[in-house]
Amino acid sequence: MSNTQKSPYNKTRRAVYNLTVHIVFVTKYRRKVLSEIMLIRLAEVFPSIAKNWDSKVIEFKGEADHVHLLLSYPPHKLLSNIIANLKATASKTLWREFETELAQTYYKKKVLWTGSYFVASCGGVTIEQLKVYVQNQDCPDSSHH
Repeated sequence: MSNTQKSPYNKTRRAVYNLTVHIVFVTKYRRKVLSEIMLIRLAEVFPSIAKNWDSKVIEFKGEADHVHLLLSYPPHKLLSNIIANLKATASKTLWREFETELAQTYYKKKVLWTGSYFVASCGGVTIEQLKVYVQNQDCPDSSHH
């Protein structure tokens, strides 16, 4: 490997690693509440939160009712804690900055995301392929698709 080629691995004092996951958060009740300006804001907020966890958002895409994150994180951080913090902080930030808009859908309950989330280790899975997961969220029995 030449010196100019970037290694696919990250390094800490204790580990050499490449841990990347796809994460999907879906809005509560699948409501189409995320406006273009909110998605632009989330594109700033998620990387900033990730940085606090020594992690990095490699890719972010969002639609009115869900967001996709491609996240690289270090082995010394617990993924479930990172995800919980991403969801909670993003929700608090949007409620603080877009309360009027969000309250039209959720009234005064400060919810944004469903209680669950999707996460898959990244073995060449693309965001396009993950859209199938999001589309099947509404199906009562998606095993027949």
